Amino acid sequence: MNEMRIEQFVLEKFDEPGYEDFYLLEVKYNPANKKVEVFLDSDSGLSLGDTSKINRYLQGRIDEEGLLGEKYILDVSSPGIGKPLTLPRQYTKNIGRTLEITTVEEGKNIRQKGILTKVDDKGIVIQYDIKEKQGKKKIVKTIVQEIAFEEITKAVVKVSFK
Repeated sequence: MNEMRIEQFVLEKFDEPGYEDFYLLEVKYNPANKKVEVFLDSDSGLSLGDTSKINRYLQGRIDEEGLLGEKYILDVSSPGIGKPLTLPRQYTKNIGRTLEITTVEEGKNIRQKGILTKVDDKGIVIQYDIKEKQGKKKIVKTIVQEIAFEEITKAVVKVSFK
């Protein structure tokens, strides 16, 4: 109940000018410690100032309605590196980055790592290199693979330090 109401507050905020390209990923509420976590993102990037403004707005709305009482913890943030991508629109902003993607084929999890090169309504395209032996030589082949969104069970942006 509380998650749905907080989600409604967030979506109302996104109707305001300046927040049109923001989107909600998840609202988590733990009644044991009265902690609310709100994960959101934006097509144009999310700044600390943006999350602070939304945090203050939500705190005001929660207090105004007495939704969680006087003492609670509210954390508004972006999902951060390492959190799985959950919405198709998250992929677009990660074009050019390395993803680790898990799909299921014949009941087995298949993990692939590749550079995200394209996103459309149906899915994504990744590119990766494989090494093959041809006689005594090793050759590198570049593989381009299309993956439909419904085939993806998990996709995480991998950070590379080169």
